[in-house]
Amino acid sequence: MRGRILSSVWLALVVAACSAPEGSNVVSPEVAPRFTKSTVDTLALPDLTVDGKSTQNNWLVRVEDFPADFCSVIEGGVTPGTHAVIRFTVTTPNIGEGDVFVGSPLEHMDPNGDGDYADQDGLFELATCHGHFHFQHYATYRLVDESGKEWKSAKRGFCMLDTDPYNVGVGDGSWTYRNCGTTNFDGFQGVSHGWADTYTFKLGGQYFVLDGGDGQPPVPPGQYRIVVEVNPPYAPTNGVCPRITDPYGTCRQFAESDYTNNVASTPVTITGHPGRTGYGTIKNAKTLVAADEIEKY
Repeated sequence: MRGRILSSVWLALVVAACSAPEGSNVVSPEVAPRFTKSTVDTLALPDLTVDGKSTQNNWLVRVEDFPADFCSVIEGGVTPGTHAVIRFTVTTPNIGEGDVFVGSPLEHMDPNGDGDYADQDGLFELATCHGHFHFQHYATYRLVDESGKEWKSAKRGFCMLDTDPYNVGVGDGSWTYRNCGTTNFDGFQGVSHGWADTYTFKLGGQYFVLDGGDGQPPVPPGQYRIVVEVNPPYAPTNGVCPRITDPYGTCRQFAESDYTNNVASTPVTITGHPGRTGYGTIKNAKTLVAADEIEKY
């Protein structure tokens, strides 16, 4: 809402400037700053991408304990207990000229403010375990082997913020979106042009279960790709896209200037032991043997 209001105010100033008589103190639109740190660019389109290097530099095979009360366990259908997983980081920069503007989740979940979510617009859903709103269709994570077989992650997005500067000739460096909000209080979410939103590998759901503990087949050691797609296409509801219909006729959550750069594929080697290949004294080992273990005296 803030972005729409500010954009409308700017347009009003332009109209006033164009119709003002000579000598008026209205600032000409040619010299007035179009956007400042206190405004939001909702006129130009954003362009969400996936930074494959961020994933490449931040993945790791681990063995972890997953208690029954972890929300990622409940939401992801993971059997409580100890599981081998591959954790990974995902960074989604906005390299477009405009912002990905979300604003407050409450404006999307309860537009008329009556406390009933029946009129929500499809951008969020209520996560009862976490007690806050989750994005729907923010991104998809897939683990793909050399034959094309896939495993899916149950990751559910939570909050879009400016977490990392990612200026590639766009943006003014302003840190604009920094408040997730709650089910009771407004937030201010989005991704500024020239910034990125990062989900680090340690967060809930930033993993694939490797031992079959989530109901999918076990993932054997070998060569794989982690494929991430941001703002992915999804099927309409009753034949209608609740948010955006892209030029290809599929549903999206956000309009973008370019949908062809929304996917990154990162090669990884899943080992038969914790860690990753290329590091340490067992960097090339597929599995551990007794000689690899370090005795404690």
